[in-house]
Amino acid sequence: MINKKGWIRIIEAFVAILLVTGVVLVVIGRGNFQREDISQIVHDAEFSILREIQLNDTLREEILGTNGTIEWKDFPSQAPKTRDKIESRIPSYLECSANICRTSDPCFLAEEQERDVYAESVIITSNLQTFNPRLLKLFCWEK
Repeated sequence: MINKKGWIRIIEAFVAILLVTGVVLVVIGRGNFQREDISQIVHDAEFSILREIQLNDTLREEILGTNGTIEWKDFPSQAPKTRDKIESRIPSYLECSANICRTSDPCFLAEEQERDVYAESVIITSNLQTFNPRLLKLFCWEK
């Protein structure tokens, strides 16, 4: 009798551990399904905006005519048409900022954000008259 009671207690403990593990896995799994991942949606929006700018000859010329690093706050004086294009195409659920940099320079977001920041970039190399490679980098985050 004594040996049977020991085995029963071991089986009870094993079943209890399995139940607790199952509950923990279910709770962890539900947390992942409830969180919405918008990274692909933001990527597509940014890529669309940058592609439009890259294919527009007027905006390409404006970007190639800049010198040094141009931050978002300086766009109205340095690249106003590009800023207008970006602002007109930003989805309502996003806030965005952009920089124009040399391809060899680091291109960082000027202000720090407490949210997830999604970044995409495109290189504008030349038009028929100018070879002055520039990197246009777009940073977006949720409102």
